[in-house]
Amino acid sequence: MLEELLPTRQIPGEPPRRWFASDDMDLIVWCREDGTPIGFQLCYDKLGYERAITWKPAQGFRHTAVDDGERFGASHKAAPILVADGVFDAAFVGQLFIGASTRLPPVIARFVSDAIRTHPNYSSQD
Repeated sequence: MLEELLPTRQIPGEPPRRWFASDDMDLIVWCREDGTPIGFQLCYDKLGYERAITWKPAQGFRHTAVDDGERFGASHKAAPILVADGVFDAAFVGQLFIGASTRLPPVIARFVSDAIRTHPNYSSQD
């Protein structure tokens, strides 16, 4: 289950953000000053091949893989970075998120799940 991490480090020049984490997911939500969500980044499969979905109103969706800095045999671990990762199964990721979101504030859970449902690759499993 995703649980909020407090305090959450804020990035100067970015909207305020909230951070939620579980063993296998991270969710960062950018908010207006009143707390209304305006964008998010959902990292999933942290225990396997970690990927991230970022959604912001001006840019739409971006799907990336997380390069953990250990893949290229360098003598020192590099900082993790996001690299392009192509198409993803939006319905599958949406179901993973719904299962992990039961402890999130309802407005955030609804915002993220509604956005994932708008992805062009989303097709309902129902």
